[in-house]
Amino acid sequence: MSVKTIEKRLSNLRKNMKLARLDAVLITKKENYTYLSGFTGSSAWLVITESDAVLVTDFRYTEQAEKQAPAYEISTYRGSIIKGLNDVFENRNIEVLGFEDANLTVDKYTEYKEKLSIKEMKALGGMLDKLREIKDSEELKSIKKAVEIADDTFTYILDVIKPGIAEVELAAEMEYHMRKLGAGGASFETIVASGNRSSMPHGVASEKKLRSGDAITLDYGALYNGYCSDMTRTVFLGKPDDKLKKIYKIVLDAQITACAGVKKGLSGKDIDMIARNMIAKEGYGENFGHGLGHGVGLEVHEEPGLSMAGVKIMKNGMVVTVEPGIYIDGLGGVRIEDMVVVKDNDPVILTSSTKEFIVI
Repeated sequence: MSVKTIEKRLSNLRKNMKLARLDAVLITKKENYTYLSGFTGSSAWLVITESDAVLVTDFRYTEQAEKQAPAYEISTYRGSIIKGLNDVFENRNIEVLGFEDANLTVDKYTEYKEKLSIKEMKALGGMLDKLREIKDSEELKSIKKAVEIADDTFTYILDVIKPGIAEVELAAEMEYHMRKLGAGGASFETIVASGNRSSMPHGVASEKKLRSGDAITLDYGALYNGYCSDMTRTVFLGKPDDKLKKIYKIVLDAQITACAGVKKGLSGKDIDMIARNMIAKEGYGENFGHGLGHGVGLEVHEEPGLSMAGVKIMKNGMVVTVEPGIYIDGLGGVRIEDMVVVKDNDPVILTSSTKEFIVI
């Protein structure tokens, strides 16, 4: 990650800090300190003031931090992190400190409030989430690569699917293939749900073996440079039930229409309702019980949300999923998911895998 990119992100944060009347912020959530510094290790505290940016870590990560976070002063603490932070606070006139209230435990908040050399701790609320909502060119490059890896994996796994193979075997093959293509791992626990289990929206892979006639939901993603992809396809092993064929077409039509509706200026609820109304019109409204989609970036689920509660307004550069589904207990389910970038009235669909009705 370039120093220029980090400095731009710090500048945006400092503008928000000034509006919130904060002398400094303390960043402890991994995705947030990676976003603001480039550091990917598992132990870091960022202290950011109007003029300084300090990354506090322990001896294990000093060298890594120096290489990955050249825009930061690196401070190595020994023993107590409280002392390490207070050493940074010294002579910096920090009285009001912003903290990540959605990430800090009550126990740590109490400890920091009692032992840090500051006067007041003030919750940041969604400040960091808002900064991360719009992806810059470097982020989009990594996300697109993560999507490419997932797309390639779908093509690969179609040749692996056969009667008798267990869902967990299929998931393992998918994750291994993504690794071979350069992924840092799966972006979440791979979902392989077949037959009756495909009616469970988050039916992670089990020991169940695939059988002829099964609907098979594949929901998975790759990590690349810390950024996630997320896609879903539903395929069929042998001739499926006629009702599942009908459901597939309904979901596909709703998904394609909703993808085209991911436009600047619309709310998450507006876009959700595009697919929800189409599915309800066909009589399956009660069988689509989750939100249409969510933001994707350093986390596989982040802002903005596309749901009935989605109040965020779409802006250029936001990356979201569009994933309607219909689930019928005892029969199975269908879900189709793409990743989409908001670009005025012309959304860019990143996922390129076919959405044709596939029978293996």
